[in-house]
Amino acid sequence: MAGVYSAALRSHSGPAMLVCQCNMISSKEIEDIVLDLLKADPWQLVVPAKVYAELNRRAKCSGCVPNVVDIIVRVTENYHAQQALEPAELVNIQSGLEKLKKQRIGVRRERRSTSHRAA
Repeated sequence: MAGVYSAALRSHSGPAMLVCQCNMISSKEIEDIVLDLLKADPWQLVVPAKVYAELNRRAKCSGCVPNVVDIIVRVTENYHAQQALEPAELVNIQSGLEKLKKQRIGVRRERRSTSHRAA
């Protein structure tokens, strides 16, 4: 799956271009960092500060930040599109969640005894 995604990402992004002139960071470096972050936690919020921290750099003039945001959005959308579940799998997840919810309906949520009364 990763090989398919990498090929799709490369064909979509085209050749690596220089995004940050202050730090000499290419679009390929940013894409790789974003992918690594998403593989670690697919639902985390990836922001430019995280990308720069992973590269051990910081935005100096901040002129590149809008381009970094565009790359983050594109890579994240592509990643989640590749990882998307089929509609049949989504239905199974929803029915499983409904079963868990029905199981919790009868469970007491407070730790005090039922005979306890507030003054």
